[in-house]
Amino acid sequence: MHEELKYWYLRDHKLFQTLSFGQIRQLCIITGFKKAQKGEIIYFSSSDVPRIFLLKKGNIKIVAVDEEGNETIKDIIQKGDLFGELTLEADDQTNEYAKVLSDDVAICSFLLSDFENLLLQNPSLALSYTKFVGLKMKRIKNSYSNLISKDAKTRLFQFLKDWAEKEGVKEGRKVVIENYLTQNDIAQIICTSRQTATQLLNEMENNGTLTYNRKEIIILDITKL
Repeated sequence: MHEELKYWYLRDHKLFQTLSFGQIRQLCIITGFKKAQKGEIIYFSSSDVPRIFLLKKGNIKIVAVDEEGNETIKDIIQKGDLFGELTLEADDQTNEYAKVLSDDVAICSFLLSDFENLLLQNPSLALSYTKFVGLKMKRIKNSYSNLISKDAKTRLFQFLKDWAEKEGVKEGRKVVIENYLTQNDIAQIICTSRQTATQLLNEMENNGTLTYNRKEIIILDITKL
């Protein structure tokens, strides 16, 4: 059953659309498959066996840990995204891990050495991968630019708009987002204190911009963000 799941997960991903049926079948041989539950840690940057991961279902957060042990959410991984050793180099200087946010996730993974060989054998795939990672790095760079140049309220608004665009269900101007983040998670993502994030969310509820609970966030009029 896992072999069939791997095939369709890989076949449907835009990164592998240039590969033939036979090539996808060969790819399945070197592809690992894993399901994980909410709260499970599935990746450490310090692992002796570096891997590249492809998220097929659910949501994951990448958490960076500094020398003092302080944790910061570095990125939120969503369906179809890649994470792990994306630069194709094992990085001993980075200390981070990936933790499952949603109730159920499905992940494909590749040993770094196997994935490098795959790219060498398929120049078109190597080009697609370069573009894919380039766009991801650009998005992260833009996120950091927003953190530096904007205040906490503007950063929260921008985060909610981006989240709504990627995962929200639209009903006219109203958008409903399945909420898998705590207020502390949101605070870390926009680089502010939990108290500030809570205060801003409460203000938005009080003025009728949104309703917030542990299961969903309803933005009543997305044009007002």
